Amino acid sequence: MDFFKSHTLVTLTADDAGIATMQMKDVKGKNGLTPHFIEELIACITEVKNNETFKVLIMIGTADVFNSGADLETLVKLCKKEIKPVDIILSKMMLDIPIPVIAAMEGHAIGGGLALGLCADIAILAEESRYGCSFMNMGFTPGMGITKLMEHYMSPAIAQEMQYTGMFYQGRHLIGKTNFNYILPKADVLDKAQQLAEAMSDKPRKALSVLKRYQSMTRRKTFEETYSIETMMHELTFDQTEILKTIQENYVKY
Repeated sequence: MDFFKSHTLVTLTADDAGIATMQMKDVKGKNGLTPHFIEELIACITEVKNNETFKVLIMIGTADVFNSGADLETLVKLCKKEIKPVDIILSKMMLDIPIPVIAAMEGHAIGGGLALGLCADIAILAEESRYGCSFMNMGFTPGMGITKLMEHYMSPAIAQEMQYTGMFYQGRHLIGKTNFNYILPKADVLDKAQQLAEAMSDKPRKALSVLKRYQSMTRRKTFEETYSIETMMHELTFDQTEILKTIQENYVKY
């Protein structure tokens, strides 16, 4: 292994071909977006952005959970305005990574966790795992840019259905309805991600980076607009007296 950096909850490794792998490995916390988890994730993303030997990044979670979004304690603190929302930084940082990113969503991905995967250039789902946009279940509008990020991988109609209903969908139920690159049996997700990464890693990094910059341009511009709109919607819906109880009663990781 050519590169290895391990934090408590997130690990970043890379081989000599320039294939980097960032694994979210908080089994106990189900890869929830706690302040500590976000801090480690930002540190790893920063390393990816600064390391010019990397050519492609594979982002993975555990076998059971890719990422479950913000944890209950964090949501309650946000509602009480005890902490400021910083998870939005993750989406921007992911979109700004200068090399192709493959999200191998072998496990469940919900809310902000799904948003992370949708920032990738290539996304692979598992037939058996569940995916959803759960914000409205808790009484507030979606965040992390997901209102528009979803439309890269699915039609606006399906994206809006998922946002309004807050329903979770097994990967197999999205086959033929979305633009995800692959929806495969769970056991095949990581292998496919590795195959795709190997097909990219023999290309010059400069060419990969230039193409990535161009291909991600529209999504990066859209994200900037979406961020302002989502922030405004949160100001209108993130009212402590109205939704604190709703959050506590309806919070479900996946």
